[in-house]
Amino acid sequence: MASVDLETAIKQEEEYLRKVHPTVDDVPGCMTLFDEFLQCHILGTQIKSLYRYGQMSECGVKKEDFKFCMSLKFMHPEQKRDAWIRRRAEWWAHRRLGKSSENVWDMRK
Repeated sequence: MASVDLETAIKQEEEYLRKVHPTVDDVPGCMTLFDEFLQCHILGTQIKSLYRYGQMSECGVKKEDFKFCMSLKFMHPEQKRDAWIRRRAEWWAHRRLGKSSENVWDMRK
């Protein structure tokens, strides 16, 4: 696997997200993000997380997504989309460059 620096990874993720979310309407709204935050706290979700991972679900990321969306409330829709895409691209880039279970398979090759 080729080594990529963070800025390059962010640019790649931004390109991808702009294709996946071509219009302002494709970006989730604040109510959708709030619903996802509330759904994270539902008993069924917590039990599934406890069963799969041995711990309760962490809902902080969903709360931060909602708060970020609310901070963009008074921006122009296109600026909102750009800010949301940048934030998601940074998140995906950090996740892509960080450690994961796929690293085990890279080592075994």
